[in-house]
Amino acid sequence: MPSRHRRPEAAPSAPASPARRSGRQQELPTFSPSSGTSTTRTARRTSGSSRTTRRPVAQAAPSGNGWGNGSNRSNRGMLSGAALTRRHPVRRFVAILLLVILLALVVLAGCGWFWINAKLTHEQMLTDAPGSGATTWLLLGSDQRDGSPGAGQDTSITGFRTDTILVLTKPKQGAASLISVPRDSLVKQDGKYMKINAVAYTSGYPSLTSQIEDITGHKVDHVALIRFGGLSKVVDAIGGINLCYDADVNDPQSGMVWSKGCHQADGGMALAFTRMRYSDPKGDFGRADRQRQTISAITSKVLQPSILLNPPAAGKVLSAGLDSLIVDERTNAIDLVRMLLAFRSASGGKGITGSLYWTNPNYYPNWRVGSTVLLDQARNTDLFEQLAQGSHAPGTVGGI
Repeated sequence: MPSRHRRPEAAPSAPASPARRSGRQQELPTFSPSSGTSTTRTARRTSGSSRTTRRPVAQAAPSGNGWGNGSNRSNRGMLSGAALTRRHPVRRFVAILLLVILLALVVLAGCGWFWINAKLTHEQMLTDAPGSGATTWLLLGSDQRDGSPGAGQDTSITGFRTDTILVLTKPKQGAASLISVPRDSLVKQDGKYMKINAVAYTSGYPSLTSQIEDITGHKVDHVALIRFGGLSKVVDAIGGINLCYDADVNDPQSGMVWSKGCHQADGGMALAFTRMRYSDPKGDFGRADRQRQTISAITSKVLQPSILLNPPAAGKVLSAGLDSLIVDERTNAIDLVRMLLAFRSASGGKGITGSLYWTNPNYYPNWRVGSTVLLDQARNTDLFEQLAQGSHAPGTVGGI
C-alpha cells in the first residue's frame, strides 16, 4: 500500500543578501515610538495570486550613534519636531497673533487710504509740462484778504494771495530740498508785470504752477495748498509745537507777541508766528524762514509714534489737516505721505533749505507793482538742476 507522503512545507528561507535581492525592492523597517519592538507589514501581490503574505522582520536595535539607518534617523527627526511643537505652543500662538495683527494693520491702512482720498479736495493745478527724474511738490500757503489779523492790511485788495510758496524736491538719489520763493518775486503774466503771490488769484493755479516751472526749469508733479485759517486747528490738534525766534516782538499787524527764545506755541500763536513780517528786520525773507520752521515742526510732530500709533489722535489731526488742504487733480493719500517724508528729510541735518537767488530785493518795475524781488534766473536754473540730480551738498542756499 503506497505510503502517504505529505508534501513537505517550504522551509523559511534565510534573509537574502543585497546582491540576491537586486531584482526585488527592499523593504525598510519602520519603528513605533510607543514600543521597544517594531514590525513591518508588507503587502505584496504576485502575478496570478491575490493572497497577501506577511513577513516578520527582526527587531532593529539602535546603533551606537542613534537609529540604525538614515531613513529612521529622518523619522526620529520628524517625531522630535512634533514633540517640540507640543512643548512650545506659545511660539505657535505668538506667530498666529503676529499674523493677525499684520492683517489687521493692512486692512486699517487700506481703509485709511480710502477715507483720506474721499476727504481730499481737488482742484486743477497742474500743467502738461514733461516730467523729470526728481519728484517736485509745490507747497502753497494762502491768506484770505478778509480783514482778519495778519491777513492783509490793504482793504482795497480782495480775494486771496499765496503768501507762502515753497518748492520741495526729492531726487532719486541725494538730499531732499525745501526752497522758498519770495512772495514779492517779479514775474510777467499775460504780458503784465506782477508779484508772484497774485498770479493764482488773477490767472488761476495752473498759471502759478507754470511760473514755478519756468523759474526752476523742472515740472511740478504735485501741488498742495494750505489755508492759513486752518493752520491753527492743525497745531491745536497735535497739542502745540515748539518754535524759536531770537527777538522780542509785539506786532499788532500779525498779532504776534513774543519774548526772545523758544516757546511752546498753540494754534493762534503759530499762525501769528508765520504771518509776522513788519516787525522782522529781514521782512518777507524772515517770514519765509519762520514759515519753513513752523511747517517743519508740524511735520515732525505728526510723524511721531504718539500720534501715528494713536488712532483717535491721528484721526483728529487728519480731519483738521484735510479740512484746510486743497491738492491738485492727481494727488492721493500715498502722495501726501511721501510729501511729509520728503519734507522731514529736507528739514533735517542732511537736507537743503533756503530761498531762491536774487539780484535786487527792492526792485521797482513801475509804480503800479511797487517794490519787488528781482530773481537771478541763471543761478536758480543751475540750483534746481543740481537739486533734481541730487548732486548739491546739504546746507543753506539762496540770497544774493
